[in-house]
Amino acid sequence: MTAQQRQRGLNFRFWRSDLAVDFGTTNTLIYMPRRGIVLQEPSVVAMRGNAVVAVGKKAERMLGRTPGGIRAVKPLQSGVIADYDLARKMLERFISRVIRRFPFFKLRLIVTVPSGTTQVERRAVLSAGKRCGIKEVYLIEEPIAAAIGTGRPVAEPRGNFIINCGGGLTEIAVISLGGIVLASSLRQGGETINAIIQRYLFRRYRMEVGLSIIEEAKRRAGYAIDPPPDLTYNFKGINLHRRGPGALEIKAEELTEAIEPVLSAIAEAARNIFEQIPPQLAADVMSDGIVLAGGAALLHNFDLYLSRKLNLPVHRAEDPYTCAVRGASEAINYMDRLVLHS
Repeated sequence: MTAQQRQRGLNFRFWRSDLAVDFGTTNTLIYMPRRGIVLQEPSVVAMRGNAVVAVGKKAERMLGRTPGGIRAVKPLQSGVIADYDLARKMLERFISRVIRRFPFFKLRLIVTVPSGTTQVERRAVLSAGKRCGIKEVYLIEEPIAAAIGTGRPVAEPRGNFIINCGGGLTEIAVISLGGIVLASSLRQGGETINAIIQRYLFRRYRMEVGLSIIEEAKRRAGYAIDPPPDLTYNFKGINLHRRGPGALEIKAEELTEAIEPVLSAIAEAARNIFEQIPPQLAADVMSDGIVLAGGAALLHNFDLYLSRKLNLPVHRAEDPYTCAVRGASEAINYMDRLVLHS
């Protein structure tokens, strides 16, 4: 190879880049190597008739506040695409934003999808990427991407147990040799926890509280187990007894009791998967432990709760919120050893 050819190859690699997209129920993240997260937006679309008015943060601010003729919706529900057309339009808008920021790059795209996604749903995601002018579009199952993002050796003949707890879907999977050996999905996640807290306050105290306040309360005072006994959160909303504004101070211990059924269901699903895996993979899991990833993994002491329930070591990923999109970005570099779809 001549010096000129080598230089041409270097120039080509310099102008080539990859986009990794974590297409989630609550948020969509786009990651680019050497640049990190280049887009992080809520998975919300605002429509006027058949026209898209806004996507992401602007659309999210319209939820529950839209006038007649405009509707703000989430095209993904419980981790699956509920409206194919809106999901495609939203993904196109997000990808187009990034492409405009880096117009000279030749791009490849890899998108995370739930392990139980149908062929119709996968084609909708592939179509969204290709309609943006990206010729190389790949799909990777989210548990595999999350495991790669946590540093697990998923391409090796070793059992890797991952619990990826997102906004609307929790996926539990055992991965070996680049593919999923066993998997289970629950249509429960961080948004389910928010909804349970909201219903609890309504039924117990007749208080109507917005989901944004619930999310803040979960971040500050939400514990899966062993909450500080003196920790409280002051909720503000509408007191239905008095038909007016009200405030309510709730102990963190009370919130822990309210959300326990959701966490118990996740632990039970993980136990069922562990009981089905081959003995050699079970030995790997007992040695290496379970990795907890996804945005809902940020719930305080969630890893400790699962460890006690399963009697297995459970490690929360270093950055559970972004590990799936980072793992997807890394996966495209060794596609020959992973199960990808295009």
